[in-house]
Amino acid sequence: MIRIVPTDDHESLNGFYADNGLEVTDDDPTDTSALKSWLLYDGGEFAGATTLAYRQGDFIIDGIAVDKDHRNGRLGTGLLKTALDEAKNRGADRVFLVARAPEFFRANGFVTVPRDKAPEFFECAECEQYNVSCFPEVMCFDFPKEK
Repeated sequence: MIRIVPTDDHESLNGFYADNGLEVTDDDPTDTSALKSWLLYDGGEFAGATTLAYRQGDFIIDGIAVDKDHRNGRLGTGLLKTALDEAKNRGADRVFLVARAPEFFRANGFVTVPRDKAPEFFECAECEQYNVSCFPEVMCFDFPKEK
């Protein structure tokens, strides 16, 4: 049974995100407010997490990962949908993220955007892996306009 459970303990997820290849720093150059995080359980086993945040007037996915032993089973899509639903309920027109797996996000409605069209959350340029072994893309999901 798959369960997605909210948590307010955003900081505790940093180790999990780092263990799954996400860049995690405590010294963001721009103020970021974590709004809500979720834990994903596959059966009784912790399998993933995501965090929705707010930065410079925009909503961002400030971390999303599924443990490598649980990937390819649509679990990431469930986490992403949960975060997008929350953003929409909070009045978001769009949501940004930095993608290390852009094809996954493209399949879920995100498009690549120029860095200058996104909030300042792209700290990757300072990382030694950037454009060597890691090729992230800044991406955006636009919610359909209500008629």
